[in-house]
Amino acid sequence: MKRLWIENGIFVTMDDNRPVLKGHMVVEGDTILYLSEEAPDPLPEGAERINGQGLVFMPGLVNTHGHAAMSLLRGYSDDQSLQVWLEQKMWPMEAKFTDDDARWGTSLAVAEMLKSGTTSFVDMYDRMHIVAEVVEQSGIRGVLTRGVIGLCPPDVQTSKLNEAKQFVRDWNGQAEGRITAMLSPHAPYTCPPDYIARIVEAAHELDVPLHTHMSESAAEVAQNVKDYGCRPVEHLDKLGFFTRPSLLAHAVHLNDEEIALLAERGAAVSHNPVSNLKLASGIARVPDLLKAGITVSLGTDSAASNNNLDLFDEVRLSALIHKGISGDPTAIPAWEALKMATTYGAKAIWQEKRLGMLKEGMKADFIALNVEQPHFYPQTDMVSHLVYSGSGRDVLHVWIDGKQVVKNGECLLLDEARIRHEAQQCFERLLSS
Repeated sequence: MKRLWIENGIFVTMDDNRPVLKGHMVVEGDTILYLSEEAPDPLPEGAERINGQGLVFMPGLVNTHGHAAMSLLRGYSDDQSLQVWLEQKMWPMEAKFTDDDARWGTSLAVAEMLKSGTTSFVDMYDRMHIVAEVVEQSGIRGVLTRGVIGLCPPDVQTSKLNEAKQFVRDWNGQAEGRITAMLSPHAPYTCPPDYIARIVEAAHELDVPLHTHMSESAAEVAQNVKDYGCRPVEHLDKLGFFTRPSLLAHAVHLNDEEIALLAERGAAVSHNPVSNLKLASGIARVPDLLKAGITVSLGTDSAASNNNLDLFDEVRLSALIHKGISGDPTAIPAWEALKMATTYGAKAIWQEKRLGMLKEGMKADFIALNVEQPHFYPQTDMVSHLVYSGSGRDVLHVWIDGKQVVKNGECLLLDEARIRHEAQQCFERLLSS
């Protein structure tokens, strides 16, 4: 079994008991075998040795909400409200997507995520078998779900649900365990109540979690009250949504009662601050969610609403905006913001026992950043530097399951030049068709 020995490195472990240490880490196969200030004794024979001088190692980031193939629409429609952006710009273009568009759009997104330090991502879209193939090829870890919109005739609803269920059967646990699957009604405002209830039933049948957009905009909440007589959290609760492990994207517009109910139900929230700000959807009550004991992770949403997939941007913004709107500089400390992208992210996708931390026995999903740069000096508090000074552009190397997938800033398992070319061709065809 292959071994890797990193010596003389700085390790930001995300472990509260020893958050930062200088020393050594040994990886055997896909698992962290050893992590200590002291050199391993005996020394690991036959191990590939890496001098960690000038590098900071930390767990790979977990991006808990996105639509990878939409990277093809980056910059196509900016500065619009959510509903205009969706209904007049995104959905008409997405209706023209082909399998090739899904493949190259997803490949473009995965390359960007890997190069900026994301090792696990959640994807809600269609043509998910193609997304799964890209995940399998690239070495990244994916939590994948065929999102379904129910604004269609009953036979089409059934067809979409059957496709989503078949995807779970075909791909859950594949790619050496790097792929896990969920079911996803797109949102309460795009799926009739009986359709959501059917999806919940299917999730129980297949024993998989649920993921949905919820309470992203004030208009969405108002529409839910008008249509169903209650706000989205109560609406989903009545439909049994929270009887399954669940991950909610956005959750911007919540009242105190909704926060208490989500905490009671054990639901997790994916905070997407850049996308929410760009679409003027608002700012989620993250400090209140955390105080209530709700797991809050970070997502980029799509490159069409962000417009990049650098999760370090979300970390920094999460640490800043909640200070600004609350008037409390301690609202989201740097350590908490970094946890949202690592340990809390792993918990949000139900993988906290193996991801999100550098610790003996955990999966060897980790990244190395080049800190021999002016913005990391003087080297005072490395956690502070990662949150307030660093970015995905500082990522030099990436390992997933103990295998290196990015080396010196280049993807090892993806042809980046071809991906850029094909993505451009796809967009030009979409624009002209």
